[in-house]
Amino acid sequence: MKVVISDFIHDSLQPEKKILGDLATVESLNGFAEAELWGRIDEADAIMMYHNLALTSKTIERLKNCKLIVRCGVGIDNVDWKFARTQGIPVANVPDYGSEEVADTALGMLLSLTRGISFLNQRLIRSQGEYSYSQVAPLRRLRGQTCGVIGVGRIGTAFVLRAKALNMRVVFYDPYVSDGVEKALGVERVNSLEELLQQSYAVSVHCPLTPETRHLINAQTIELLPKGSFLVNTARGAIVDTTIIPQAIASGRLAGAGIDVLADEPPEPENPLVLAWRDPQNPCHDRVILNPHSAFYSEEGLTDMRVKGSQACRNALLGLPLRNVVN
Repeated sequence: MKVVISDFIHDSLQPEKKILGDLATVESLNGFAEAELWGRIDEADAIMMYHNLALTSKTIERLKNCKLIVRCGVGIDNVDWKFARTQGIPVANVPDYGSEEVADTALGMLLSLTRGISFLNQRLIRSQGEYSYSQVAPLRRLRGQTCGVIGVGRIGTAFVLRAKALNMRVVFYDPYVSDGVEKALGVERVNSLEELLQQSYAVSVHCPLTPETRHLINAQTIELLPKGSFLVNTARGAIVDTTIIPQAIASGRLAGAGIDVLADEPPEPENPLVLAWRDPQNPCHDRVILNPHSAFYSEEGLTDMRVKGSQACRNALLGLPLRNVVN
C-alpha cells in the first residue's frame, strides 16, 4: 500500500516509516499547489496533509483507493471534507498536537505587546527615542484588565487558563460550547462578539475558520474595541481582515497586534500589513509582531503531529476504528 504526504514534511520520514513501514511505502510530495499532486496522489491508500496547500473536490475525485485523508493539524478549512464524505473517504484531524504551544505563543505575544517589550526593543535597536520607559507610556497593569477570548476549544481553553494566571478578568464568546463551561473554567461568558469587543483590553482569537468566522474582525467590528487595545491571532489568518490593522494602529484604536497567521502564506510582497510592518516609518513597525505560522511548533509538538497522523493512517489501512473523524 501507499501513503502520501502532500506537503510541508519532506525529510527522511523516519517517524512515519517507523509506524507505517511494515504496511506501506511512504512518500512526500512537498507540494505547494494542489495541481502539483495530480497524477502523483491518485493511487494513494491514505493521505497526510498539512497547511501549504488545499485538497478540493478536483483532487479528491481522482482518488481511487483512499481510505483516509488526515489533516495533520487542527483546522480543516483547507480540505473539502464534505465532498470527501460523498466519495466515502473519511477525513480526520489531529486536534491535540500543539495546544500548549499555540496557547503559550498567544500569551507570549500578549505579554510582549501589553508590556511594551517588543516595542522598546525595536526602538532601541534603531537608537530611536530616549533610553527610557517613557517611550512606551502609558502602559496598564494587567491585573484586572479584561482579556476577551474568541473560541474556547482545546487551545482557547488552554489560553484562558494562562490569562487567568495573570489575574486578568477573562471573558469569552463561543456560541458553540455548552452552558456551564464558564463555571468550569471560572471565567465569564458573553452572548455576542460585540459585547466581548466593547469591554476587552486585549483580544485573543482561537476559533476555527468557517464562513461564519471569515473576517470576524473587520473594519466595523474592530471599531468596537476601546482605544489602545491589543489583538492577537494564532488561529487562522482569514478570521482577521489584516488589511485594516495598519489604520487601526495609526488611529490608536489598536496599541499593538500579534499575528501568527495570514490568509495567504507566505504573504505576497504587496500585502498591506506586511508593507506597513516592514516600514520603519510606519507605526506598525514597532507595534506589530508578525510570525510565520509558527505558533504550533516545538520539537515535541511536531513529533506528536507526525506520529498521530501516521497512527491514524495505520488504523485506516488495517480497517481499525478511526479517531477524530470530522465528516
